[in-house]
Amino acid sequence: MATPVTVPMVGKIVSVSVKVGDNVKEDDQVAVLEAMKMEMPLVAPVSGVVKEVCVSPGQEVEAEATIAIIE
Repeated sequence: MATPVTVPMVGKIVSVSVKVGDNVKEDDQVAVLEAMKMEMPLVAPVSGVVKEVCVSPGQEVEAEATIAIIE
C-alpha cells in the first residue's frame, strides 16, 4: 500500500534526503521544508521503499502537497 509523505504548510523545499529505491524507516528524514523562516524536517510516516520523489530542492510547495510516496 502506498503512503504519501506530505508537507504541513506552505513553504520551500530546502533539501531532499532520499531517492527512488531507498529503504526508509518510520521517522527517517525525507526532506527539509523552509516555512516562516524556520527549517523543519519532513519525516517518513511509515517504513518502506521510496517509490516516487515528487519535489526537488528550491521548489515551492502548498500545504498538504505530496513530496514522496513510500510503499
